[in-house]
Amino acid sequence: MILKRNILIIIFFFVDPNPPLSSPKPKFPASSHKWKELLVKYELEHKKPLKPVRIHCKDNMVPKDVYCFCCGAPSIYLYFNDGKKRSQIRCKVCNGFSVIQSKRKHSKAKWFCPYCSNALYLSKERKDFSIYKCPNNKCPHYLSRLNKLNAAEKILLKVKPSQFKLRYDYREYQFSRQQLQHSKPAVPHMPSITNIRNSLNTLALVLTFHISLAISARKTAYILREVFNLPMSYQTVLNYSEHAAYYCHNFNMQFKGYVDDTQSGDETYIKIKGKNAYVFFFISVPSLKITAYHIDSTRDTLPAAVAINEAVSTSLPAQKTTLFTDGNPSYQAALHFLNQFHDPPLDLKQIIGLQNLDQQSEEYRPFKQIIERLNRTYKYHARTASGFKSNNGAVSLTTLFVTYYNFLRPHHTLKYKTPVQLDFLQNINTIQGRWAKIIDTSLSLPMAA
Repeated sequence: MILKRNILIIIFFFVDPNPPLSSPKPKFPASSHKWKELLVKYELEHKKPLKPVRIHCKDNMVPKDVYCFCCGAPSIYLYFNDGKKRSQIRCKVCNGFSVIQSKRKHSKAKWFCPYCSNALYLSKERKDFSIYKCPNNKCPHYLSRLNKLNAAEKILLKVKPSQFKLRYDYREYQFSRQQLQHSKPAVPHMPSITNIRNSLNTLALVLTFHISLAISARKTAYILREVFNLPMSYQTVLNYSEHAAYYCHNFNMQFKGYVDDTQSGDETYIKIKGKNAYVFFFISVPSLKITAYHIDSTRDTLPAAVAINEAVSTSLPAQKTTLFTDGNPSYQAALHFLNQFHDPPLDLKQIIGLQNLDQQSEEYRPFKQIIERLNRTYKYHARTASGFKSNNGAVSLTTLFVTYYNFLRPHHTLKYKTPVQLDFLQNINTIQGRWAKIIDTSLSLPMAA
């Protein structure tokens, strides 16, 4: 919790670092080495060591896995103290009494608390994960967090207990790492882009107007007909774009290169068949190249994990990466899932809200502004579509936008250079010529799986 400017800000999401247990821990005595001290003391007082218990009948022997719960003495110093019942034992070292607990019944619980070994119960079930929580009021983890609350927070706890995370909980994800598939354009119906009825130069001209200059498909077809005398319908413009996007996606991935230590991410919405869909962007700072562009129908944990996984896919082996996002809890959950496989672990800084009400948001606000500027640039290029009739149409335009943004669009902050510098594009003076070179190069690249 953060208190600033008399405003109470509550952080809703926190992930416990310790994984749960698949079976409860055996209960050992708290002072398991006290018996050794008592044996030394006995020997000093009596000038001889304390001998183990002599048991004549094997049936009266205490099981080897039983310890004294007072001093921790092993079974050789223990004997039964209640005759045939054999439920109470007495220790020869400390003269203390202990009860032999009956074997624990097999629990149907799936997970157990790592702090108190209590069974976790299913608290919430979501599309991408399930949350298991420890209900034990005597759990050391719960008591430790409870004692850290001040008087005002304890009063608020009684009124709004949901605003605090005191108990241990565990998120079990319903997806695997193999399911983290980045969105990509569908395989075109034509066997090759070289089979279109127009030349590669004409295709590059289409992409120049439709993608680079953000002109709608209908206006692009109109310009080609009326200015260049190239008869073409707006549907042909869309078909050419989807076909080119299939190859450009592979080009984007293979020429993305290494990423910076800091990346900023966010999601923005678009319309597909009249319904909201979300584009997850991550941009590398300070190189300003887009490292991930995933489209999904939700803002849940799985699409966030897909975007982050792709954003760091070209990181160096020992590179420590810091991500900057807004307060969407999906990013925290996604990072918790991905850090199971990343070493060193990924770090996340979240910028909350539109105002700087906490120190972290104030310090890292510029990273948030960078990704918001990218969202506005993307919206400028996507608004000419007035929504998309298919998911593939949205993915195709987004893919071509990333190709343009990373390899063709000059940036003022980069001294009018592109985020990714490619030698084979430097000596080409026109956008149309560079598009043609990108398409020609992508045709010779091996297609990614």
